[in-house]
Amino acid sequence: MIRKAFLLGAGLGTRLRPLTNVLPKPLVPLFHKPMVGWAAERCRAAGIESFAVNTHHLPGKWMDPEWGVPCEGGWRESALRGGNGIVAMEGDWMGRPTHLFHEPYLLETGGVIRNIEAWIGDEDVLVHNGDIYSSMPLELLIEAHERSGNAVTLALRSEGAGRHIAFDGERVRDIRNRIGQGEGTHHFSGVYCFSPELLEFIPRGGKVSVIPAFLELAKRGRIGGVLLDEGVWFDLGDEASYLAAHRDLGLADAIHSGAKISPQAEVERSVIGPRAEIEAGAVVRDSVVWAGARVAAGKAVESRVVMGNPN
Repeated sequence: MIRKAFLLGAGLGTRLRPLTNVLPKPLVPLFHKPMVGWAAERCRAAGIESFAVNTHHLPGKWMDPEWGVPCEGGWRESALRGGNGIVAMEGDWMGRPTHLFHEPYLLETGGVIRNIEAWIGDEDVLVHNGDIYSSMPLELLIEAHERSGNAVTLALRSEGAGRHIAFDGERVRDIRNRIGQGEGTHHFSGVYCFSPELLEFIPRGGKVSVIPAFLELAKRGRIGGVLLDEGVWFDLGDEASYLAAHRDLGLADAIHSGAKISPQAEVERSVIGPRAEIEAGAVVRDSVVWAGARVAAGKAVESRVVMGNPN
């Protein structure tokens, strides 16, 4: 079984500004939990026993006890170093040993894999974008990868904004028809499994995309895919899609038990975080109010995110 998951956490989240001015995108709360927390829960349910996360934008927020990922006993320096020579931080998150690998500059999708080489060791790894919400059955991806013996197995969707993957039901033949083997037919979910064989195709040192490695593996018939149309998949790219996800997912406990809402306030179709205060006469509709935020007496808020002060 695949026991390790790498959660991609270093993106800038520019389309989600101003929310990402105060938090890295994977730490932006979705129904009172960081987006990366939902990904970690899905991974854990699929049998994952340890995590690695790469950080870049606002890296200190990852270790913030309130807004980051809560770590039993606190974060500490690890014996592991990234390929960039920076000491990783380690701790126990969600009952799983977790390492944070910092990137002073973004290493891109291939460089990040090289940077965690010491953590990968000789094991296969599940990769999951930390800023998407998905209920796809990850265990089916893991099973398909292990059964195939491929170097890489992509989790694909039939529909999506970017159907760039040429997939024949078993093999990934091309990406954006870069090697002339086929036009795109499927959408890449941002989730995949790889074996250490992938490292052979990623150059050492610095910023590099993983796509050339994928294409080389496609030429060799060493990259597969599995269709995972089951479950939902959201790319929470901008504030509108962030609000829409809260509306469409309809998860339980939209109003946190720790929120303080005046009986004279009106709250409709909204998510209210812990310690948030909605004062008398305030009206909140189709909105998300973050933990500790305040909507003042008599104020009307509609289709907005009220951030409070995560600083």
